[in-house]
Amino acid sequence: MKKDIHPNYRPVVIKDASNGWAFLTRSTVATNETTKWEDGKEYPMIIVETTSASHPFFTGKHKVVDTAGRIEKFKRKYEKAGVKA
Repeated sequence: MKKDIHPNYRPVVIKDASNGWAFLTRSTVATNETTKWEDGKEYPMIIVETTSASHPFFTGKHKVVDTAGRIEKFKRKYEKAGVKA
């Protein structure tokens, strides 16, 4: 490999801004913030808005759409107008 052309791939801590959950991984993203990890070492820290710990899809707190109720409402609306749905 050529020297000085590849990004610095190093351990970093990713921290979720919404709930404070953090994990150690590797990345090439540049950051000036650092944090002390569980092993006592200091690592660069990247703060993100959403992780799997806070995303509604992964936490199961997503909104469920009531399609059956919406379909029935649609049918009732157009049955009154004389249109067969």
